[in-house]
Amino acid sequence: MDISLEKIDAVIARTAATFKEAKEALEKTEGDVVEAIILIEESRKSWTDNISHRGEQMIDKVKEILRKGNVTRISVKKDGETIMNIPVTAAALGTIISVPLALISLGSAIIAKCTIEIEKEDGEIININNLVD
Repeated sequence: MDISLEKIDAVIARTAATFKEAKEALEKTEGDVVEAIILIEESRKSWTDNISHRGEQMIDKVKEILRKGNVTRISVKKDGETIMNIPVTAAALGTIISVPLALISLGSAIIAKCTIEIEKEDGEIININNLVD
């Protein structure tokens, strides 16, 4: 198996992978540049698809809970600190107006390992992260 700097550079040029990612992909594909590129693309595709799917699930859960009513606010927390507190009327309006923006926001919250909570009028707090697989 011949893994040269030229092959690594070719994989990096096509995928914008790091040297380490390119080298590992070439090792897994026994030095085949095309297969290494495909391997890297597929791994990135599944990661982004997973984030997108999880974001869509979270938006669906938030909408479902909002439809049931008695919700006062949505909070986004990281490491126990509140990053964002959104009154439910603003959150509902924003989600209706711009679903793609809401999806990106929830995707970013997932990547940043944030917790998304919904607070109901009776004080009950629902952690959306626990409702989504």
